[in-house]
Amino acid sequence: MQPVDLTTLRAICTSLQGTLPARLETVYQRDRHTLALALRTLKQQYWLTLSWHPQAARICFEPPPPRQPDTFTFSQQLHHQLSRLALVKIDLLHDWERVVDLQFAQRPQDPIQWHLYVEIMGKYSNVILVNTAGEIITAAHQVSAHQSRLRPILTGAPYVPPPPLTAAIPTVEDSFEHWQSQVSLIPGAVRQQLLKAYRGLSPALVQHLLEDAGIHHTLHTHELTAQQWHHLFEHWQHWLECLQQQRFVPQVTPRGYRVTPALNQTVAHAVPLHELLATYYGQALAQQETQQLQQQLRQTVQQHRQKVLAKVQEFQRRLAEATEGDRHRYVADLLMAYGYLWQPGMQSLTVTDFETNTPITIPLSPEKTAIQTAQDLYKQHQKLKRAQQHLTPLLAAAQAELAYLDQVQTTLDAAHTLDLLDEIRDELIQQGYLKCPTYYRPPQTPSPYLRYTTPSGYTVFVGRNNRQNDDLTLRVASPYDWWFHSQEIPGSHVILRLEAGDLPSEKDIQAAADIAAYHSQARESAQVPVVYTLRKHVQKPKGASPGMVIYDQATVVWGVPHHLSSSTVVKDRDRDILG
Repeated sequence: MQPVDLTTLRAICTSLQGTLPARLETVYQRDRHTLALALRTLKQQYWLTLSWHPQAARICFEPPPPRQPDTFTFSQQLHHQLSRLALVKIDLLHDWERVVDLQFAQRPQDPIQWHLYVEIMGKYSNVILVNTAGEIITAAHQVSAHQSRLRPILTGAPYVPPPPLTAAIPTVEDSFEHWQSQVSLIPGAVRQQLLKAYRGLSPALVQHLLEDAGIHHTLHTHELTAQQWHHLFEHWQHWLECLQQQRFVPQVTPRGYRVTPALNQTVAHAVPLHELLATYYGQALAQQETQQLQQQLRQTVQQHRQKVLAKVQEFQRRLAEATEGDRHRYVADLLMAYGYLWQPGMQSLTVTDFETNTPITIPLSPEKTAIQTAQDLYKQHQKLKRAQQHLTPLLAAAQAELAYLDQVQTTLDAAHTLDLLDEIRDELIQQGYLKCPTYYRPPQTPSPYLRYTTPSGYTVFVGRNNRQNDDLTLRVASPYDWWFHSQEIPGSHVILRLEAGDLPSEKDIQAAADIAAYHSQARESAQVPVVYTLRKHVQKPKGASPGMVIYDQATVVWGVPHHLSSSTVVKDRDRDILG
């Protein structure tokens, strides 16, 4: 993820100054790393995002936050101090430092009452409220003296700016010879030497300069020709002139974005800066959060699955031992029948088997009689019989839980959006597999079902998680609809929507079966067995986990997952039409 660098910050400050003064109406905290300031100008209202996210710290206008309760203390403190004040000035604390100073006053002409410092410094980013006396009132991150002896950030302590960088400050007045000697003072990759020699640079900016100059980023300083040095210096000077003249042209690049144009480049359609930043970081954060949440949920499901699988195996082992109870009773019956043959001190007794009429040797304990041994065997038989009665429902429950977790794992593999993963996380929280996070907000709007169309024009709906499977099968589907599911394989519930009296063709049934096969755990197989029946023959047992149902009067058909590529998926935009 490309971080906001000094060049981008300068472009942001330049664009924000055109919206001032603006009155602060409210402060809303979106999450642990993001604030939204509602700013009202004479023309319209803006939502200014201040983020101290470790990988996506930024300042930009973004869409309004969701209408949900704000439970964060930091935003409440800022709202209490800054509400109804005017944001009168936005500027960098130092021309070559990534600290933005937002200044608040009663009116544009009045003295400044508050400074809100936004420090865009990667994982050390922070937002700090400071009064006119220079004291820290509150901060997004408080840093104790144990965490940082160099620069603690504590309430009531004086605000100290970040330590200045030691690298040289870039200037347009630098001669080519001085600039070249500064960069090539220590031999190394030209990309790294530019970053070390001057402040205000970022890896993305250096990459753009090298690409504009036609220099590969792996080249070392001693490998550059004189022409390449001069070409790179021209682009260097062009970048500094853009900063000096505040000439920023935001544009999207294959790996991110840039805000200064290349030398002699004509940009036909520049992207609005705030729209570019909001889109880039919104998509990047959503993708990152999606991957992290998917990984977290997979680990959780896998851990619980391993535990349940161990329980199933243990119950099966104990049940296998319990089946030996009938054998104990049979041996005890033999001892009771042939007990008269027992002699003191015998370690075994050979008798005739009732069923096979062949000799059978029964081991004995010298300390017990044959009758006592038979009584012990009868007791073991009763114990194993009770164990079998007790273990059978436990095994059934563990197997049902294992099937549910397999179903969740299948839906996780198919979930590639944050909304779907949020619904799965909420389901796991409700089922007790996950603890509810401190700042958890359950999903408010359910995701739409997947929708397909059969060759005859019938609509097929597909559940995308267990909650949707239940809702689709038990609430949305009518008695005339047909229900499809992969046979004894975790997968989605599939509903073929029909009107009263409609009979689908074999092609329609095969299409629905192909859809059910594709949305199952066996989607990589050549063929998948799929069962289908009328919706009225599908029932949910009392107390069953989400998505788990039973069915009867079903027919089996072979679904071909790769046939689905010829179908067209249509997302349902209005869920109410399904009711």
